[in-house]
Amino acid sequence: MIKWMILFLDILAYVLRSVICLFLICRSLKLEKPGLRAGVLCVVGTIVVVICTGLMNITPFYQGILMAFVIAFCTGQSQKEKLRMCLCISIFYEIAVSFWEFLLSAGLGVAWGSGVFLDKTALSGQAGGWLLNLFLAVLALFVFKHPDLTYKEVFRLVSSVVMAGFIAVITLNSQTVLDIPEDTMFMWMILSVILMMAVLVLNISRQYEAEKELARLKSEQAELLERDYTTLNQAYSVNAKLFHDFHNHIGVLRQFLKNEKYQEAAAYLDELQEPLREMTDTVWTGDETIDYLINSKMAAAADRQISLQAEVEFPRHTNIRSADLSAILGNLLDNALEAAEKVNPPEQRTISLTIRRIHQMLVIKVENHFAETIQAEHGQLKTTKTQKGLHGWGLKSAQAAAAKYDGTVRTAYEGNLFRAVATLSYHGISKE
Repeated sequence: MIKWMILFLDILAYVLRSVICLFLICRSLKLEKPGLRAGVLCVVGTIVVVICTGLMNITPFYQGILMAFVIAFCTGQSQKEKLRMCLCISIFYEIAVSFWEFLLSAGLGVAWGSGVFLDKTALSGQAGGWLLNLFLAVLALFVFKHPDLTYKEVFRLVSSVVMAGFIAVITLNSQTVLDIPEDTMFMWMILSVILMMAVLVLNISRQYEAEKELARLKSEQAELLERDYTTLNQAYSVNAKLFHDFHNHIGVLRQFLKNEKYQEAAAYLDELQEPLREMTDTVWTGDETIDYLINSKMAAAADRQISLQAEVEFPRHTNIRSADLSAILGNLLDNALEAAEKVNPPEQRTISLTIRRIHQMLVIKVENHFAETIQAEHGQLKTTKTQKGLHGWGLKSAQAAAAKYDGTVRTAYEGNLFRAVATLSYHGISKE
């Protein structure tokens, strides 16, 4: 009876640890939340491993390795490209769990002056493991309630736990209450050192990946700035040409007026205004920068035979900076223009821009038809461009701008209709 009770407690303990590990890995690697399928696979795999290893008398070391493979497999279901990292973290998680279970059991044994807490075949031997489970549950709850934890905070927390374990095993080695074999103590001391080294290596790897990503984004940002510079330079060239021809235009108008040809003069003025009319006529938001942006994208859409319809309800005097709003609108509209341009026949090239305010939220929705097949990679949409830099940076730039206002940029598609929705939280600014 006691044997079956111990087996049941072991199964329950390992299931709890596996589910917590699944959650912590997904949170630490910024993966998608584990779905029901991953959770069920984790629970079933854990039960099978515990029962099989118990019946076959497999050592805890190999049991931990098998558990690490089960957790990594379940975690990597939606993110197969990070399977190796998931496996690495799972292995060190199992080592750390076994290490701290030993420390807690030995600590109880020292406190009570009895080695029964180290006997896994007795009910008392379950005490240390369930103390550890309680700590893991509290840790998972803390991480769940603080989703905004930075990497540095997580690294300090993990480093503190690992260092505390190293100090604890050194202290345990000098005690005389329990008779713990020297080879067992030596093994746990070696594993504690390995855990510290693993934390350092993972931190170095994380910093390297962050620096590589930053370098890539800087390169893509430079390309984006070059594109914007080219656009501004083209606008400047148009204005420069008009200024250069200013004297000739004045001479022609003077001649019309001198000969009292007023209709010809008015027609000539309309002709001069034509290049900039579409960029200056419509007031959408009252913000000159945003209005120019929307009108310029409409002019670009017209040049590409794309129908761009806009409905704008923009709140006055908000804390939303023009630069941030331009980053969101510009990138979403640029992506829509590039996708809609490839649609045939031209009559189906449509883009819809909607800006609405809902209470203290600003919602920007851009919808467009597309022709190419949409692919997903790393849980995100994958561009079909040959030069992928601008596309990746454009969406990330919009997301970064929205994040400043506790907002998000989400994308979805249905049939051949693509939709991008940005939400921003704002508060009004009183105008004196």
